[in-house]
Amino acid sequence: MTRLGKEEIRRFLPHGPSMCLLESVESWDELTISCRTTTHRDSRNPLRFKGRLTASAGLEYAAQAMGAHVGLLTGSHQPEYRIGLVGGVRDVVFATDRLDDHDGWLMVNARRLVEGEQGYMYHFTVSHRTSTLVEGRASIFVKVVP
Repeated sequence: MTRLGKEEIRRFLPHGPSMCLLESVESWDELTISCRTTTHRDSRNPLRFKGRLTASAGLEYAAQAMGAHVGLLTGSHQPEYRIGLVGGVRDVVFATDRLDDHDGWLMVNARRLVEGEQGYMYHFTVSHRTSTLVEGRASIFVKVVP
């Protein structure tokens, strides 16, 4: 499908501008989404702690990719009315301690495994070049806010 930029991605996420960590959606279809970013190298990244961006921040990158995917699938452009919440993560593997010491792009990929009435389950990866840095599964629950 069509490539999306950061401003378009933000329509699907209930975050302020600095918290939108994905810079582009490179491709997506009914089951998958592939995003890329260099925000892991930004010294102003809001997830940095004591000047470092630990690998656990990869969970937020993955959550944003999954949120964008759900938004693209449902056509939801009003995140204040339909919010995706991470219900849990499983089988998470961190193959690095930090994300910020990897130069260039990070790729954030998610594949929908299950779709239910109130949520989804995804497999996700955060990778750099040919190395997977963070991998796991996440359940996403959709909450409708009146």
